[in-house]
Amino acid sequence: MAELFRTLALQLVSQKCYETYFYDNNFFDVDCFKGLLSKVLGYGIVAGSLFVKVPQILKILSNRSGAGINIFSVFLELTAITLNLSYNFVKGFPFSSWGDVSFLAVQTAVIAALVLHYNGSLVGVLIFLLGYVAASYSLMSGITPIDVLWSLQVLNIPIMITGKMSQAYTNYSNGNTGQLSAVTCFMLFFGSAARVFTSIQETGDTLIIITYVLSTLSNGVIVAQLLYYWNAGAGGKKTASKGKSTTKTAKAKAKVKKAD
Repeated sequence: MAELFRTLALQLVSQKCYETYFYDNNFFDVDCFKGLLSKVLGYGIVAGSLFVKVPQILKILSNRSGAGINIFSVFLELTAITLNLSYNFVKGFPFSSWGDVSFLAVQTAVIAALVLHYNGSLVGVLIFLLGYVAASYSLMSGITPIDVLWSLQVLNIPIMITGKMSQAYTNYSNGNTGQLSAVTCFMLFFGSAARVFTSIQETGDTLIIITYVLSTLSNGVIVAQLLYYWNAGAGGKKTASKGKSTTKTAKAKAKVKKAD
């Protein structure tokens, strides 16, 4: 039992911190606390990522539509997530610091396939899925050199920003956020913000840290639009109703004038 506890504890703290906590009974070590907090937060984000885009998927399935979702933005987001996943995987960073992107990749791929499907492109769905599996294998199997993966991770930053801003522009053009799920967008925002801290603690990789900082800012733009356009649908209906009322009034006046 004691050995099982030790094994589980070492998944959250280093050997040094394990001894600090359970041999020296020092539970106020700042560095050990930050490390433990990072691990708990990291695994919490990984657990949450299992469902982060499920509301978005369910919303598309429920409405049988991908209206308002910029497919170009989805492809760019999937590219950014996959490059991030590949870089972290090949570098051998702790799973708690990047595991969420593996689940986000699968869910984003599902969203892309659904949007293509409801846009009437079944052949496009098949080509997309086969191409994505092949690209993922080449990036994570060791075929692609680490230097190339590093360069791709640098390229990942403008890809990620372009993807988010494309969706933001679509929202702005439509005057609403369409089939975007508020739950998903908020979870992505808070998840990327938390990843800034876990990346500092567990990887120390400047490139990864910068990526998550900019990801947080980009997700923040989408969240701000969700809040701004929250009542856009109701406002639109009111406007339409008002327009119909005005038209009826104009017709009534015209009839009166004709009668005179």
